[in-house]
Amino acid sequence: MQKTQVSAKYIIGIAIRTTNQNEQSALDIPQLWNDFHTQQIQAKIPAKRSEDIYAIYTDYESDFTAPYTTIIGCEVQSLAEIPDGMVGHIIPSGSYTKIDVQGNLLENIVINAWIKIWNSPNLERTYTSDFEVYGPKAQNPLQAEVFLYLATT
Repeated sequence: MQKTQVSAKYIIGIAIRTTNQNEQSALDIPQLWNDFHTQQIQAKIPAKRSEDIYAIYTDYESDFTAPYTTIIGCEVQSLAEIPDGMVGHIIPSGSYTKIDVQGNLLENIVINAWIKIWNSPNLERTYTSDFEVYGPKAQNPLQAEVFLYLATT
């Protein structure tokens, strides 16, 4: 875990409103990922800055126990052109705690990292926009590297 400053990022993708209550997010988020891939959303996003995929958790009602919005998309140069059926979002600049998660994606390494985060009372989260970055090192699901960024004080 390391503290880092992140500049604002413009993201276009698809979204769903969900909650961790009753494990609803365990149904909604995999379905959103499935939609992202089967509908070839990445190829439809204009003016991408890279092929990195972002999973964003934002619009929290309060904290991780209340409803929030999940967006899966890509960083773009601007939000001037948002395709139908997609949303635009600005990840605010600010202080983030960066967590490097490595291993087999099929063994739930990312969700296991989130469970540790939820059980970490020392993290002073702001619940603005938390996000995961799936870059080139995440392409091999058996030996993936994913970066988690938590908005913190």
